[in-house]
Amino acid sequence: MTIPIRELSGIGSQQLTDDILTSTEPLILRGLGANWPMVQAATASQLDASKYLMRFYRGQQVGAFMSSPEAKGRYFYNDTVTAFDFGSVHARLDQVLQELWDKKDLDTPPSLYVGSTMVDEYLPGFRAENDLGLGARDPLVSIWIGNRSRIAAHHDLPDNIAVVAAGRRRFTLFPPDQVANLYIGPLDLTPAGQAISMVDFHQPDFVKFPKFAQALAHAHVAELETGDAIFIPSMWWHHVEGLEAFNVLVNYWWRHTPAWVDSPTGALMYAIMTIRNLPPEQRHAWASLFDHYVFDADVDDLAHIPPNARGSLSMPLSEEETRKLRTQVMNRMKR
Repeated sequence: MTIPIRELSGIGSQQLTDDILTSTEPLILRGLGANWPMVQAATASQLDASKYLMRFYRGQQVGAFMSSPEAKGRYFYNDTVTAFDFGSVHARLDQVLQELWDKKDLDTPPSLYVGSTMVDEYLPGFRAENDLGLGARDPLVSIWIGNRSRIAAHHDLPDNIAVVAAGRRRFTLFPPDQVANLYIGPLDLTPAGQAISMVDFHQPDFVKFPKFAQALAHAHVAELETGDAIFIPSMWWHHVEGLEAFNVLVNYWWRHTPAWVDSPTGALMYAIMTIRNLPPEQRHAWASLFDHYVFDADVDDLAHIPPNARGSLSMPLSEEETRKLRTQVMNRMKR
């Protein structure tokens, strides 16, 4: 049993509201990109979609990933988790599109996809005809092109709207609190920068990963057609599958903090280094400090300190105070 995702329909790509864009739960946005020329070309045929993409392409090489037919589209580690079981190449986009066309009728083709490629850099002008209205938000917009693929469950810091511009996709989502049930792999060696679930979602080993059954009880699953979109809130785990011989995804990432604020991942890594190996009583003491200063922080708790003297405790931190604090952290790490 999976938990249904709330669906919204009849919303145009320029009609996204703050209620949608600040949701803390995933949303399916049926037909959000239906009026995109890219979607209409893909609905006609793979060839039409490829020709449409090539209108904007300026000849740069793109990064592409390939896995063997035996992997069945799964991008993962080797048996010893010391490297990956897929390769990477740089090629022209027209070569990639031709390769996808040539292999479209194979029963078990090798998997090939172009991942997270910046639209404005590689396909200038594409967004003038295919875009979302996100208000004052300044998103990073990426495109993903490939055949059948399986991308292991991972999370992203930014909020994310992903539009299926060609083909079909299946998304399996889990709330952030399911991290302990997803059997997350190494932080140091990751396929694309984020740690991933080690569970094969097509053949889960419940002997090796028994708590994964609990994760599945909290799973949200959605299958999207061409023109549909999904909103994935920050930090939600998501497993993504390309289901057709030709799939194109356009996604929009944006954060709720200014660009000069660092990623919390750095704080996590520093805490692992400095806190995790302390005795239990000391870890609990630090948990209380983190709750007080970070997770349960309240401006009322600062009333006893004059505003001009709050420094790094200021809420919210200004850009100047943030840069000062970053310098202090970097100086401490140099010791």
